[in-house]
Amino acid sequence: MIQLSLVGIGTGHPKHLTFQAAEALRAADIVLIPEKGEDKADLADLRRAIAGEVLGDVSKLRPFPLPVRDPAIPDYEARVSDWHDRIARVWDEAIGPGPAKVALMVWGDPSLYDSTLRIAERLAAVRSASVEVIPGVTSIQALCAAHRIPLNEVGKPFLVTTGRRLRDEGWPVSADTVVVMLDAGGAFEAIAPEGVTIWWSAYAGMAEEILIAGPLPEVSARILDTRAAARARHGWIMDIYLMRRA
Repeated sequence: MIQLSLVGIGTGHPKHLTFQAAEALRAADIVLIPEKGEDKADLADLRRAIAGEVLGDVSKLRPFPLPVRDPAIPDYEARVSDWHDRIARVWDEAIGPGPAKVALMVWGDPSLYDSTLRIAERLAAVRSASVEVIPGVTSIQALCAAHRIPLNEVGKPFLVTTGRRLRDEGWPVSADTVVVMLDAGGAFEAIAPEGVTIWWSAYAGMAEEILIAGPLPEVSARILDTRAAARARHGWIMDIYLMRRA
């Protein structure tokens, strides 16, 4: 039997780790560390640093190479499903035979725009495994905290979507507040900017955090320039933004 703990570790700040998350890491026999290549090596290093701070002894850390999506599969959902299947097989190989308590540190929270739970279901389908989820601080929380803003207006809903959907479908009709994640860059250019205020963050919660806020027509070009420069400097970028219409 594998006991798999999906541990939300927040957005990169070691103090985001909850007591429950620290206990799960200490109880594990194996802590899996995904490696995404040299250009994102600092993400793996952050996980190692967090684990080292909690565990002291890092001998239980077990890195594994994270597969990439197959660009030859044209359908987006089929491409993602194939990717998840291959990641589950890599997990299985990294864990090895026999029973074990396994922890996987998940950026942010496992419930929000993260595939770890779906991959865990695939692993459980081929091995006897139980799964528990340890919630973590999300990038949405880190964004709102850094800008000192509430997520929603009084008595009103908000909507969380992706850059791809914002670009393809425009502003969602069901909310005046929209949080955009997984944007490849500048999806807000697809909407009418008048009357929209944006709060943008890159590397939310990390030491490298960058914040820009203001009326969208006034700050959109600065966000795009800052984003491009930060990506060139680090080799990767994770950003998120909240937009509100007057």
